[in-house]
Amino acid sequence: MMYDWLNVEVLTSRARYIAYNREILDSILDVSEKIAAEKFGPLNRLIDQQEPAYIDGQAILPDGVADALDAYAASGLLAAGHDEEVGGMQLPYVIDMAAHSFFALHSISLSAFGMLTCANANLLMAYGSEAQKAAFALPQLQGRYSGTMCLSEPQAGSSLGDITTRAVPDGANYQAHTLGPRYRIKGNKVWISGAGHHLTDNIIHLVLAKIPDENGDLPLGTKGISLFVVPGFLVNEDSELDGKPNDIVLAGLNHKLGYRGIPNTLLNFGDSAGAIGYRIGNAGQGLAIMFHMMNEARINIGMGAAMLGQAGYKAALEYARTRRQGYLRSMNGTRRDRQQARIIEHADVKRMLLAQKSLSEGALALVLYCARLVDDKRTGGPVEQRRATVLLELLTPIAKSWPSEWCLEANSLAIQVLGGAGYTRDFPVEQYWRDNRLNMIHEGTHGIQATDLLARKIRQNNGEAFYLWVAEVRRTVSSCATTHTELEPFARQLEHDLSCLIETTQKSCQDSMFDLALAHATPYMQAFGHIVIAWLWLDVVRAVLDHPGLDASFRAGKQAAMKYFFACELPKSAHWLNLILKEDATVQTMAEDWF
Repeated sequence: MMYDWLNVEVLTSRARYIAYNREILDSILDVSEKIAAEKFGPLNRLIDQQEPAYIDGQAILPDGVADALDAYAASGLLAAGHDEEVGGMQLPYVIDMAAHSFFALHSISLSAFGMLTCANANLLMAYGSEAQKAAFALPQLQGRYSGTMCLSEPQAGSSLGDITTRAVPDGANYQAHTLGPRYRIKGNKVWISGAGHHLTDNIIHLVLAKIPDENGDLPLGTKGISLFVVPGFLVNEDSELDGKPNDIVLAGLNHKLGYRGIPNTLLNFGDSAGAIGYRIGNAGQGLAIMFHMMNEARINIGMGAAMLGQAGYKAALEYARTRRQGYLRSMNGTRRDRQQARIIEHADVKRMLLAQKSLSEGALALVLYCARLVDDKRTGGPVEQRRATVLLELLTPIAKSWPSEWCLEANSLAIQVLGGAGYTRDFPVEQYWRDNRLNMIHEGTHGIQATDLLARKIRQNNGEAFYLWVAEVRRTVSSCATTHTELEPFARQLEHDLSCLIETTQKSCQDSMFDLALAHATPYMQAFGHIVIAWLWLDVVRAVLDHPGLDASFRAGKQAAMKYFFACELPKSAHWLNLILKEDATVQTMAEDWF
Protein backbone atom coordinates (compact mmCIF):
# COMPACT_ATOMS: atom_id res chain seq x y z
CA MET A 1 0.00 0.00 0.00
CA MET A 2 2.86 2.38 0.80
CA TYR A 3 5.00 1.88 -2.26
CA ASP A 4 2.86 0.23 -4.95
CA TRP A 5 -0.32 2.23 -4.32
CA LEU A 6 0.52 5.52 -2.55
CA ASN A 7 3.92 5.94 -4.24
CA VAL A 8 5.54 7.05 -0.98
CA GLU A 9 9.01 6.86 -2.51
CA VAL A 10 8.13 9.94 -4.58
CA LEU A 11 8.19 11.93 -1.32
CA THR A 12 11.90 11.26 -0.88
CA SER A 13 12.63 13.59 -3.80
CA ARG A 14 11.21 16.54 -1.86
CA ALA A 15 13.62 18.74 0.05
CA ARG A 16 12.19 17.97 3.48
CA TYR A 17 12.49 14.20 3.00
CA ILE A 18 15.62 14.08 0.87
CA ALA A 19 17.57 12.09 3.50
CA TYR A 20 15.21 9.11 3.17
CA ASN A 21 15.01 6.13 0.87
CA ARG A 22 12.92 3.00 0.92
CA GLU A 23 15.45 1.04 2.96
CA ILE A 24 15.47 3.65 5.73
CA LEU A 25 11.68 3.97 5.72
CA ASP A 26 11.32 0.19 5.95
CA SER A 27 13.72 0.08 8.87
CA ILE A 28 11.63 2.65 10.76
CA LEU A 29 8.50 0.56 10.24
CA ASP A 30 10.33 -2.62 11.27
CA VAL A 31 11.66 -1.07 14.50
CA SER A 32 8.23 0.37 15.32
CA GLU A 33 6.60 -3.01 14.84
CA LYS A 34 9.23 -4.67 17.04
CA ILE A 35 8.88 -2.19 19.92
CA ALA A 36 5.10 -2.32 19.76
CA ALA A 37 5.01 -6.12 19.76
CA GLU A 38 7.57 -6.50 22.56
CA LYS A 39 6.57 -3.62 24.85
CA PHE A 40 2.90 -2.83 24.22
CA GLY A 41 1.51 -6.23 23.20
CA PRO A 42 2.25 -8.12 26.45
CA LEU A 43 0.54 -5.39 28.51
CA ASN A 44 -2.67 -5.06 26.54
CA ARG A 45 -4.67 -7.67 28.45
CA LEU A 46 -3.18 -6.68 31.84
CA ILE A 47 -4.14 -3.01 31.56
CA ASP A 48 -7.64 -3.99 30.50
CA GLN A 49 -8.09 -6.20 33.55
CA GLN A 50 -6.28 -3.85 35.98
CA GLU A 51 -7.56 -0.45 34.95
CA PRO A 52 -6.12 2.70 36.58
CA ALA A 53 -6.85 3.06 40.29
CA TYR A 54 -7.54 6.30 42.16
CA ILE A 55 -5.17 6.26 45.13
CA ASP A 56 -4.24 9.32 47.21
CA GLY A 57 -5.31 11.74 44.51
CA GLN A 58 -3.39 10.01 41.73
CA ALA A 59 -4.15 7.62 38.90
CA ILE A 60 -2.02 4.52 39.48
CA LEU A 61 -1.33 2.20 36.55
CA PRO A 62 0.04 -1.37 36.56
CA ASP A 63 3.75 -2.12 36.61
CA GLY A 64 5.28 -2.16 33.16
CA VAL A 65 3.34 0.75 31.70
CA ALA A 66 6.06 3.30 32.43
CA ASP A 67 8.73 1.08 30.85
CA ALA A 68 6.61 0.55 27.74
CA LEU A 69 5.99 4.28 27.30
CA ASP A 70 9.67 5.00 27.93
CA ALA A 71 10.59 2.56 25.14
CA TYR A 72 8.13 4.26 22.83
CA ALA A 73 9.55 7.70 23.69
CA ALA A 74 13.10 6.45 23.17
CA SER A 75 12.18 5.42 19.62
CA GLY A 76 11.94 9.10 18.69
CA LEU A 77 8.45 8.75 17.24
CA LEU A 78 7.00 11.54 19.40
CA ALA A 79 9.09 14.06 17.47
CA ALA A 80 9.41 12.09 14.23
CA GLY A 81 7.59 14.56 12.00
CA HIS A 82 9.27 17.67 13.36
CA ASP A 83 12.35 19.56 12.19
CA GLU A 84 15.76 18.13 12.93
CA GLU A 85 16.58 21.39 14.74
CA VAL A 86 14.14 20.45 17.53
CA GLY A 87 15.14 16.80 17.69
CA GLY A 88 12.80 15.52 15.01
CA MET A 89 13.41 13.22 12.04
CA GLN A 90 11.44 15.14 9.39
CA LEU A 91 9.65 11.86 8.70
CA PRO A 92 6.90 11.80 6.07
CA TYR A 93 3.53 11.90 7.83
CA VAL A 94 2.26 8.80 6.05
CA ILE A 95 5.25 6.80 7.37
CA ASP A 96 4.77 8.38 10.80
CA MET A 97 1.15 7.19 10.87
CA ALA A 98 2.08 3.74 9.60
CA ALA A 99 4.72 3.44 12.32
CA HIS A 100 2.20 4.44 14.97
CA SER A 101 -0.33 1.95 13.60
CA PHE A 102 1.68 -0.92 15.08
CA PHE A 103 1.32 0.56 18.57
CA ALA A 104 -2.44 0.92 18.06
CA LEU A 105 -2.59 -2.68 16.84
CA HIS A 106 -0.88 -4.05 19.94
CA SER A 107 -2.48 -1.75 22.54
CA ILE A 108 -4.85 1.01 21.52
CA SER A 109 -5.09 2.48 25.03
CA LEU A 110 -1.33 2.69 25.55
CA SER A 111 -0.94 4.23 22.10
CA ALA A 112 -3.39 6.96 23.15
CA PHE A 113 -0.75 8.45 25.48
CA GLY A 114 1.48 9.11 22.50
CA MET A 115 -1.35 10.29 20.25
CA LEU A 116 -2.48 12.93 22.74
CA THR A 117 1.07 14.04 23.53
CA CYS A 118 1.98 14.35 19.83
CA ALA A 119 -1.17 16.33 19.07
CA ASN A 120 -0.63 18.61 22.09
CA ALA A 121 2.98 19.34 21.15
CA ASN A 122 2.10 19.80 17.48
CA LEU A 123 -0.47 22.45 18.37
CA LEU A 124 2.01 24.31 20.54
CA MET A 125 4.65 24.15 17.81
CA ALA A 126 2.14 25.59 15.34
CA TYR A 127 0.52 28.31 17.48
CA GLY A 128 2.61 28.78 20.64
CA SER A 129 5.18 31.49 21.26
CA GLU A 130 8.86 30.58 21.17
CA ALA A 131 8.87 30.52 24.97
CA GLN A 132 5.81 28.25 25.08
CA LYS A 133 7.42 25.88 22.58
CA ALA A 134 10.57 25.66 24.67
CA ALA A 135 8.78 25.26 28.01
CA PHE A 136 5.91 22.97 27.05
CA ALA A 137 6.22 21.48 23.55
CA LEU A 138 9.84 20.36 23.30
CA PRO A 139 9.79 18.39 26.59
CA GLN A 140 6.76 16.52 25.22
CA LEU A 141 8.55 15.71 21.98
CA GLN A 142 11.44 14.39 24.09
CA GLY A 143 9.12 12.17 26.13
CA ARG A 144 9.76 13.95 29.43
CA TYR A 145 6.27 15.49 29.57
CA SER A 146 2.93 14.20 28.30
CA GLY A 147 -0.14 16.08 27.10
CA THR A 148 -3.92 16.20 27.28
CA MET A 149 -6.77 18.18 25.74
CA CYS A 150 -9.38 19.60 28.14
CA LEU A 151 -12.59 20.59 26.40
CA SER A 152 -15.74 19.05 27.88
CA GLU A 153 -17.44 19.99 31.14
CA PRO A 154 -20.25 18.35 33.10
CA GLN A 155 -22.87 20.62 31.49
CA ALA A 156 -21.10 21.00 28.12
CA GLY A 157 -20.04 17.80 26.43
CA SER A 158 -20.07 18.43 22.69
CA SER A 159 -21.74 21.85 23.13
CA LEU A 160 -18.51 23.71 23.79
CA GLY A 161 -20.13 27.12 23.47
CA ASP A 162 -21.69 26.42 26.88
CA ILE A 163 -18.46 25.91 28.83
CA THR A 164 -18.15 27.94 32.04
CA THR A 165 -14.47 27.48 32.91
CA ARG A 166 -13.17 31.01 33.34
CA ALA A 167 -9.74 32.55 32.86
CA VAL A 168 -9.08 35.75 34.81
CA PRO A 169 -5.98 37.88 34.07
CA ASP A 170 -3.36 37.26 36.79
CA GLY A 171 -2.56 40.78 37.95
CA ALA A 172 -2.12 44.13 36.22
CA ASN A 173 0.98 42.95 34.36
CA TYR A 174 -0.48 39.64 33.25
CA GLN A 175 0.51 40.24 29.61
CA ALA A 176 4.18 40.80 30.43
CA HIS A 177 5.02 37.24 31.50
CA THR A 178 7.75 35.46 29.56
CA LEU A 179 5.53 32.43 28.87
CA GLY A 180 2.68 34.51 27.51
CA PRO A 181 -0.37 36.33 28.93
CA ARG A 182 -0.91 34.73 32.34
CA TYR A 183 -4.34 33.85 33.75
CA ARG A 184 -5.92 32.09 36.70
CA ILE A 185 -8.09 29.22 35.49
CA LYS A 186 -11.13 28.01 37.43
CA GLY A 187 -13.54 25.31 36.33
CA ASN A 188 -14.24 21.60 36.01
CA LYS A 189 -13.33 19.41 33.05
CA VAL A 190 -14.53 15.86 32.38
CA TRP A 191 -13.59 12.95 30.07
CA ILE A 192 -9.91 14.00 30.13
CA SER A 193 -7.73 11.11 28.95
CA GLY A 194 -4.11 10.82 30.01
CA ALA A 195 -4.27 13.01 33.14
CA GLY A 196 -3.58 12.39 36.83
CA HIS A 197 -0.65 9.99 36.47
CA HIS A 198 3.04 10.30 37.31
CA LEU A 199 4.47 8.46 34.34
CA THR A 200 6.18 11.64 33.11
CA ASP A 201 7.78 14.60 34.86
CA ASN A 202 4.89 16.87 33.94
CA ILE A 203 1.50 16.81 32.23
CA ILE A 204 0.67 19.71 29.92
CA HIS A 205 -3.03 20.48 29.64
CA LEU A 206 -4.52 22.44 26.75
CA VAL A 207 -7.61 24.00 28.30
CA LEU A 208 -10.54 25.79 26.70
CA ALA A 209 -11.92 28.60 28.88
CA LYS A 210 -13.66 31.96 28.61
CA ILE A 211 -12.32 35.35 29.71
CA PRO A 212 -14.99 37.33 31.61
CA ASP A 213 -15.78 40.93 30.67
CA GLU A 214 -15.40 43.93 32.97
CA ASN A 215 -18.68 42.95 34.68
CA GLY A 216 -17.50 39.42 35.31
CA ASP A 217 -19.85 37.93 32.71
CA LEU A 218 -18.68 35.21 30.35
CA PRO A 219 -19.16 35.72 26.60
CA LEU A 220 -21.83 33.61 24.97
CA GLY A 221 -21.15 30.95 22.35
CA THR A 222 -18.01 29.58 20.82
CA LYS A 223 -16.54 32.90 19.69
CA GLY A 224 -15.70 33.77 23.29
CA ILE A 225 -13.56 30.68 23.86
CA SER A 226 -9.82 31.06 24.37
CA LEU A 227 -7.09 28.44 24.66
CA PHE A 228 -4.59 28.12 27.51
CA VAL A 229 -1.60 25.92 28.23
CA VAL A 230 -1.83 24.82 31.86
CA PRO A 231 1.06 22.71 33.25
CA GLY A 232 0.53 20.19 36.03
CA PHE A 233 3.73 21.45 37.64
CA LEU A 234 4.83 25.05 37.22
CA VAL A 235 7.89 26.04 35.24
CA ASN A 236 10.07 29.10 35.72
CA GLU A 237 10.96 31.79 33.21
CA ASP A 238 13.90 29.68 32.04
CA SER A 239 11.45 26.92 31.02
CA GLU A 240 12.65 24.65 33.80
CA LEU A 241 10.49 22.76 36.28
CA ASP A 242 10.37 24.45 39.68
CA GLY A 243 8.57 21.52 41.31
CA LYS A 244 5.52 23.46 42.52
CA PRO A 245 2.21 21.78 41.72
CA ASN A 246 -0.32 23.89 39.89
CA ASP A 247 -3.82 24.30 41.32
CA ILE A 248 -5.22 21.22 39.58
CA VAL A 249 -6.96 18.39 41.42
CA LEU A 250 -7.72 14.91 40.10
CA ALA A 251 -11.33 14.64 41.25
CA GLY A 252 -11.92 11.09 40.08
CA LEU A 253 -11.69 8.48 37.34
CA ASN A 254 -14.26 7.29 34.83
CA HIS A 255 -14.52 3.52 34.51
CA LYS A 256 -14.82 2.80 30.82
CA LEU A 257 -16.02 0.02 28.55
CA GLY A 258 -12.71 0.07 26.67
CA TYR A 259 -9.43 1.97 26.40
CA ARG A 260 -8.94 1.00 30.04
CA GLY A 261 -5.16 1.33 29.97
CA ILE A 262 -5.22 5.14 29.88
CA PRO A 263 -6.86 7.00 32.76
CA ASN A 264 -9.98 8.95 31.89
CA THR A 265 -10.38 11.68 34.46
CA LEU A 266 -12.36 14.46 36.05
CA LEU A 267 -10.16 17.50 36.72
CA ASN A 268 -10.85 20.51 38.93
CA PHE A 269 -8.91 23.62 37.95
CA GLY A 270 -8.54 26.35 40.55
CA ASP A 271 -10.04 24.96 43.76
CA SER A 272 -7.77 27.44 45.59
CA ALA A 273 -6.28 30.57 44.03
CA GLY A 274 -6.72 29.37 40.47
CA ALA A 275 -4.58 27.24 38.19
CA ILE A 276 -1.94 29.23 36.33
CA GLY A 277 -2.33 29.10 32.58
CA TYR A 278 -0.84 30.96 29.63
CA ARG A 279 -2.96 32.06 26.69
CA ILE A 280 -2.12 30.64 23.28
CA GLY A 281 -2.84 33.04 20.43
CA ASN A 282 -5.40 35.81 20.69
CA ALA A 283 -8.42 35.90 22.96
CA GLY A 284 -11.46 34.30 21.37
CA GLN A 285 -9.47 32.12 18.97
CA GLY A 286 -9.35 29.08 21.22
CA LEU A 287 -11.71 26.76 19.42
CA ALA A 288 -10.25 27.52 16.01
CA ILE A 289 -6.76 26.75 17.31
CA MET A 290 -7.90 23.66 19.18
CA PHE A 291 -9.31 22.23 15.95
CA HIS A 292 -5.68 21.85 14.83
CA MET A 293 -5.34 19.23 17.55
CA MET A 294 -8.83 17.81 17.12
CA ASN A 295 -8.59 17.26 13.36
CA GLU A 296 -5.25 15.52 13.80
CA ALA A 297 -6.76 13.41 16.57
CA ARG A 298 -9.75 12.49 14.38
CA ILE A 299 -7.60 10.96 11.65
CA ASN A 300 -5.68 9.11 14.34
CA ILE A 301 -8.94 7.81 15.83
CA GLY A 302 -9.74 6.40 12.39
CA MET A 303 -6.32 4.79 12.23
CA GLY A 304 -6.77 3.24 15.67
CA ALA A 305 -10.21 1.91 14.73
CA ALA A 306 -8.79 0.38 11.55
CA MET A 307 -6.04 -1.36 13.51
CA LEU A 308 -8.51 -2.73 16.04
CA GLY A 309 -10.44 -4.12 13.08
CA GLN A 310 -7.20 -5.66 11.84
CA ALA A 311 -6.40 -7.09 15.26
CA GLY A 312 -9.78 -8.78 15.51
CA TYR A 313 -9.53 -10.08 11.96
CA LYS A 314 -6.10 -11.60 12.55
CA ALA A 315 -7.26 -13.28 15.77
CA ALA A 316 -10.39 -14.66 14.11
CA LEU A 317 -8.43 -15.88 11.10
CA GLU A 318 -5.92 -17.71 13.28
CA TYR A 319 -8.72 -19.32 15.29
CA ALA A 320 -10.67 -20.35 12.18
CA ARG A 321 -7.62 -22.03 10.68
CA THR A 322 -7.09 -24.26 13.70
CA ARG A 323 -10.51 -24.82 15.27
CA ARG A 324 -12.27 -27.97 14.05
CA GLN A 325 -16.03 -28.21 14.25
CA GLY A 326 -18.69 -29.94 12.15
CA TYR A 327 -18.35 -31.69 8.80
CA LEU A 328 -18.48 -30.64 5.19
CA ARG A 329 -21.39 -32.39 3.49
CA SER A 330 -22.49 -33.13 -0.04
CA MET A 331 -25.92 -32.19 -1.41
CA ASN A 332 -27.33 -35.54 -0.33
CA GLY A 333 -26.19 -34.94 3.24
CA THR A 334 -23.29 -37.38 3.33
CA ARG A 335 -20.01 -36.37 4.90
CA ARG A 336 -17.22 -35.48 2.52
CA ASP A 337 -14.56 -36.38 5.07
CA ARG A 338 -14.44 -38.47 8.24
CA GLN A 339 -12.48 -35.74 10.04
CA GLN A 340 -14.11 -32.62 11.41
CA ALA A 341 -13.57 -29.60 9.18
CA ARG A 342 -11.61 -26.55 10.20
CA ILE A 343 -14.23 -23.85 10.60
CA ILE A 344 -12.56 -21.68 7.93
CA GLU A 345 -13.82 -24.31 5.45
CA HIS A 346 -17.46 -23.51 6.29
CA ALA A 347 -18.97 -20.99 3.88
CA ASP A 348 -20.51 -18.72 6.51
CA VAL A 349 -17.22 -18.43 8.40
CA LYS A 350 -15.45 -17.58 5.14
CA ARG A 351 -18.08 -14.89 4.58
CA MET A 352 -17.45 -13.34 7.99
CA LEU A 353 -13.68 -13.42 7.56
CA LEU A 354 -13.92 -11.87 4.09
CA ALA A 355 -16.16 -9.15 5.47
CA GLN A 356 -13.59 -8.34 8.16
CA LYS A 357 -10.78 -8.24 5.61
CA SER A 358 -12.78 -5.99 3.31
CA LEU A 359 -13.82 -3.57 6.05
CA SER A 360 -10.57 -3.35 8.01
CA GLU A 361 -8.25 -3.14 5.00
CA GLY A 362 -10.58 -0.62 3.38
CA ALA A 363 -10.40 1.48 6.53
CA LEU A 364 -6.61 1.24 6.55
CA ALA A 365 -6.54 2.44 2.94
CA LEU A 366 -8.66 5.44 3.91
CA VAL A 367 -6.48 6.65 6.78
CA LEU A 368 -3.23 6.07 4.88
CA TYR A 369 -4.64 7.98 1.90
CA CYS A 370 -5.47 10.89 4.21
CA ALA A 371 -2.00 10.73 5.74
CA ARG A 372 -0.52 10.89 2.25
CA LEU A 373 -2.61 14.01 1.64
CA VAL A 374 -1.08 15.57 4.76
CA ASP A 375 2.36 15.16 3.16
CA ASP A 376 1.18 16.87 0.00
CA LYS A 377 -0.36 19.66 2.05
CA ARG A 378 2.93 20.23 3.86
CA THR A 379 5.52 19.69 1.15
CA GLY A 380 3.87 19.65 -2.27
CA GLY A 381 3.79 22.40 -4.85
CA PRO A 382 1.05 25.07 -4.77
CA VAL A 383 -1.42 22.98 -6.79
CA GLU A 384 -0.74 19.84 -4.74
CA GLN A 385 -1.05 21.77 -1.49
CA ARG A 386 -4.41 23.25 -2.46
CA ARG A 387 -5.75 19.89 -3.64
CA ALA A 388 -4.63 18.12 -0.46
CA THR A 389 -5.98 20.85 1.83
CA VAL A 390 -9.41 20.80 0.20
CA LEU A 391 -9.68 17.01 0.10
CA LEU A 392 -8.63 16.69 3.74
CA GLU A 393 -11.34 19.14 4.79
CA LEU A 394 -13.92 16.93 3.12
CA LEU A 395 -12.57 13.52 4.09
CA THR A 396 -11.61 14.09 7.75
CA PRO A 397 -15.15 13.41 9.11
CA ILE A 398 -15.22 10.18 7.08
CA ALA A 399 -11.68 9.19 8.09
CA LYS A 400 -12.78 9.42 11.72
CA SER A 401 -16.27 7.98 11.49
CA TRP A 402 -16.17 5.23 8.85
CA PRO A 403 -13.47 3.07 10.48
CA SER A 404 -15.07 3.68 13.88
CA GLU A 405 -18.39 2.24 12.73
CA TRP A 406 -17.42 -0.45 10.27
CA CYS A 407 -14.33 -1.83 11.98
CA LEU A 408 -16.55 -2.16 15.04
CA GLU A 409 -18.75 -4.31 12.84
CA ALA A 410 -15.64 -6.27 11.86
CA ASN A 411 -14.87 -6.78 15.55
CA SER A 412 -18.41 -8.05 16.09
CA LEU A 413 -17.90 -10.55 13.28
CA ALA A 414 -14.61 -11.65 14.86
CA ILE A 415 -16.51 -12.51 18.04
CA GLN A 416 -19.04 -14.41 15.95
CA VAL A 417 -16.33 -16.46 14.23
CA LEU A 418 -15.07 -17.63 17.62
CA GLY A 419 -18.58 -18.52 18.73
CA GLY A 420 -18.93 -18.99 22.49
CA ALA A 421 -15.22 -18.52 22.93
CA GLY A 422 -15.54 -15.09 21.38
CA TYR A 423 -17.45 -13.54 24.25
CA THR A 424 -15.15 -14.92 26.94
CA ARG A 425 -12.13 -13.07 28.27
CA ASP A 426 -9.98 -16.07 27.44
CA PHE A 427 -9.69 -14.67 23.90
CA PRO A 428 -8.86 -11.08 22.87
CA VAL A 429 -11.65 -10.34 20.39
CA GLU A 430 -14.18 -9.14 22.96
CA GLN A 431 -11.63 -6.57 24.20
CA TYR A 432 -11.06 -5.32 20.67
CA TRP A 433 -14.81 -4.77 20.31
CA ARG A 434 -15.01 -2.92 23.64
CA ASP A 435 -12.02 -0.76 22.80
CA ASN A 436 -13.41 0.10 19.38
CA ARG A 437 -16.87 0.97 20.67
CA LEU A 438 -15.47 4.20 22.14
CA ASN A 439 -14.27 5.47 18.77
CA MET A 440 -17.73 6.42 17.51
CA ILE A 441 -18.03 8.78 20.48
CA HIS A 442 -14.79 10.51 21.43
CA GLU A 443 -13.22 13.32 19.39
CA GLY A 444 -16.67 14.23 18.08
CA THR A 445 -19.61 11.83 18.05
CA HIS A 446 -20.86 10.10 14.94
CA GLY A 447 -23.76 12.52 14.61
CA ILE A 448 -21.46 15.54 14.91
CA GLN A 449 -19.20 14.21 12.15
CA ALA A 450 -22.26 13.62 9.96
CA THR A 451 -23.64 17.11 10.57
CA ASP A 452 -20.22 18.62 9.87
CA LEU A 453 -20.04 16.75 6.57
CA LEU A 454 -23.58 17.48 5.36
CA ALA A 455 -24.11 20.97 6.73
CA ARG A 456 -20.62 22.40 6.20
CA LYS A 457 -18.01 20.40 4.35
CA ILE A 458 -19.97 19.67 1.16
CA ARG A 459 -21.23 23.28 0.99
CA GLN A 460 -17.98 25.18 1.52
CA ASN A 461 -16.90 27.38 -1.39
CA ASN A 462 -19.88 26.27 -3.48
CA GLY A 463 -18.99 22.61 -3.11
CA GLU A 464 -15.33 22.99 -4.17
CA ALA A 465 -14.11 20.07 -2.06
CA PHE A 466 -16.96 17.78 -3.03
CA TYR A 467 -16.57 18.30 -6.76
CA LEU A 468 -12.79 18.03 -6.56
CA TRP A 469 -13.25 14.66 -4.90
CA VAL A 470 -15.82 13.65 -7.54
CA ALA A 471 -13.22 14.42 -10.21
CA GLU A 472 -10.69 12.23 -8.37
CA VAL A 473 -13.15 9.33 -8.29
CA ARG A 474 -14.01 9.71 -11.96
CA ARG A 475 -10.32 9.77 -12.84
CA THR A 476 -9.94 6.40 -11.10
CA VAL A 477 -13.09 5.04 -12.75
CA SER A 478 -11.85 6.04 -16.20
CA SER A 479 -8.38 4.64 -15.64
CA CYS A 480 -9.61 1.30 -14.33
CA ALA A 481 -12.23 0.88 -17.04
CA THR A 482 -9.74 1.48 -19.85
CA THR A 483 -6.58 -0.24 -18.57
CA HIS A 484 -8.00 -3.31 -16.81
CA THR A 485 -11.01 -4.90 -18.48
CA GLU A 486 -11.71 -7.06 -15.41
CA LEU A 487 -12.32 -3.89 -13.39
CA GLU A 488 -14.71 -2.32 -15.89
CA PRO A 489 -17.94 -3.70 -14.26
CA PHE A 490 -16.86 -2.39 -10.87
CA ALA A 491 -15.96 0.98 -12.35
CA ARG A 492 -19.46 1.20 -13.88
CA GLN A 493 -21.07 0.27 -10.56
CA LEU A 494 -19.06 2.93 -8.74
CA GLU A 495 -19.95 5.58 -11.34
CA HIS A 496 -23.65 4.77 -10.86
CA ASP A 497 -23.48 5.10 -7.09
CA LEU A 498 -21.39 8.25 -7.39
CA SER A 499 -24.09 9.78 -9.58
CA CYS A 500 -26.68 8.97 -6.91
CA LEU A 501 -24.49 10.63 -4.28
CA ILE A 502 -24.11 13.75 -6.45
CA GLU A 503 -27.87 13.97 -6.95
CA THR A 504 -28.50 13.51 -3.23
CA THR A 505 -25.86 16.08 -2.30
CA GLN A 506 -27.29 18.66 -4.66
CA LYS A 507 -30.79 18.08 -3.32
CA SER A 508 -29.66 18.30 0.30
CA CYS A 509 -28.15 21.73 -0.42
CA GLN A 510 -31.54 23.18 -1.34
CA ASP A 511 -32.75 25.58 1.35
CA SER A 512 -36.10 23.82 1.58
CA MET A 513 -34.38 20.48 2.27
CA PHE A 514 -32.09 21.60 5.09
CA ASP A 515 -34.03 20.24 8.08
CA LEU A 516 -35.05 16.99 6.40
CA ALA A 517 -31.53 16.36 5.12
CA LEU A 518 -30.07 16.91 8.60
CA ALA A 519 -32.43 14.25 9.94
CA HIS A 520 -30.64 11.83 7.60
CA ALA A 521 -27.11 13.21 8.04
CA THR A 522 -25.79 9.95 9.49
CA PRO A 523 -27.18 7.71 6.70
CA TYR A 524 -25.82 10.25 4.20
CA MET A 525 -22.38 9.98 5.79
CA GLN A 526 -22.63 6.19 5.78
CA ALA A 527 -23.38 6.23 2.05
CA PHE A 528 -20.65 8.77 1.36
CA GLY A 529 -18.17 6.68 3.34
CA HIS A 530 -19.09 3.46 1.55
CA ILE A 531 -18.60 5.12 -1.82
CA VAL A 532 -15.24 6.51 -0.69
CA ILE A 533 -14.13 3.04 0.42
CA ALA A 534 -15.35 1.47 -2.84
CA TRP A 535 -13.30 4.06 -4.75
CA LEU A 536 -10.20 3.31 -2.68
CA TRP A 537 -10.65 -0.45 -3.05
CA LEU A 538 -10.93 -0.06 -6.82
CA ASP A 539 -7.74 1.98 -6.87
CA VAL A 540 -5.89 -0.43 -4.57
CA VAL A 541 -6.77 -3.37 -6.83
CA ARG A 542 -5.72 -1.31 -9.86
CA ALA A 543 -2.32 -0.98 -8.18
CA VAL A 544 -2.28 -4.72 -7.46
CA LEU A 545 -2.92 -5.50 -11.12
CA ASP A 546 -0.24 -3.00 -12.13
CA HIS A 547 2.33 -5.01 -10.13
CA PRO A 548 2.18 -8.61 -11.37
CA GLY A 549 5.27 -9.52 -9.33
CA LEU A 550 3.31 -9.45 -6.09
CA ASP A 551 2.55 -12.75 -4.33
CA ALA A 552 -0.29 -14.52 -6.14
CA SER A 553 -2.32 -15.22 -2.98
CA PHE A 554 -1.90 -11.64 -1.83
CA ARG A 555 -3.17 -10.38 -5.20
CA ALA A 556 -6.13 -12.76 -5.17
CA GLY A 557 -7.02 -11.81 -1.60
CA LYS A 558 -7.11 -8.10 -2.41
CA GLN A 559 -9.31 -8.72 -5.43
CA ALA A 560 -11.69 -10.92 -3.43
CA ALA A 561 -11.98 -8.30 -0.69
CA MET A 562 -12.82 -5.63 -3.26
CA LYS A 563 -15.39 -7.86 -4.96
CA TYR A 564 -17.00 -8.58 -1.59
CA PHE A 565 -17.27 -4.87 -0.82
CA PHE A 566 -18.87 -4.10 -4.18
CA ALA A 567 -21.27 -7.07 -3.90
CA CYS A 568 -22.28 -6.88 -0.23
CA GLU A 569 -21.52 -3.38 1.10
CA LEU A 570 -21.70 -0.79 -1.66
CA PRO A 571 -25.36 -1.58 -2.55
CA LYS A 572 -26.35 -0.33 0.93
CA SER A 573 -25.53 3.22 -0.14
CA ALA A 574 -28.61 3.42 -2.40
CA HIS A 575 -30.97 2.85 0.52
CA TRP A 576 -29.25 5.43 2.70
CA LEU A 577 -29.31 8.04 -0.06
CA ASN A 578 -32.95 7.35 -0.91
CA LEU A 579 -33.98 8.66 2.51
CA ILE A 580 -33.11 12.15 1.20
CA LEU A 581 -33.94 11.59 -2.47
CA LYS A 582 -37.43 10.34 -1.62
CA GLU A 583 -37.83 12.94 1.14
CA ASP A 584 -38.64 10.45 3.87
CA ALA A 585 -39.88 12.56 6.80
CA THR A 586 -40.34 9.75 9.35
CA VAL A 587 -37.54 10.93 11.63
CA GLN A 588 -38.19 14.64 11.11
CA THR A 589 -41.88 14.41 12.03
CA MET A 590 -41.50 12.10 15.03
CA ALA A 591 -43.03 13.81 18.06
CA GLU A 592 -41.45 13.44 21.47
CA ASP A 593 -44.59 12.12 23.16
CA TRP A 594 -44.80 9.29 20.59
CA PHE A 595 -41.72 7.59 22.02
